Amino acid sequence: MRAVALKELEERVGEYVRLAQEGETVLVMDRDGVLAELVPPRQSVVPFAPQAPLADAIQKGWIQPAAAAQGVPPRIPVTSLHKLLQDLQQDRRDD
Repeated sequence: MRAVALKELEERVGEYVRLAQEGETVLVMDRDGVLAELVPPRQSVVPFAPQAPLADAIQKGWIQPAAAAQGVPPRIPVTSLHKLLQDLQQDRRDD
């Protein structure tokens, strides 16, 4: 990982972009601290794959991927089938 001042980055941007392309992370610094990071491109993103727009949205920070699923939650019925059928018959009688 390298750190570079913003002014130096402006003067030699091509060099630092190549470093990131080759796998190195470059921190862009200013007096107040880190302004940005130049990171290597991810190899898993295929530009024309159906998942590419989703991967792009994740990379841009618009959305976050769901946490790993811990299994399917159990289904808890809202009501019994018997009660549901009774309510349906009652509704039909009321019309």
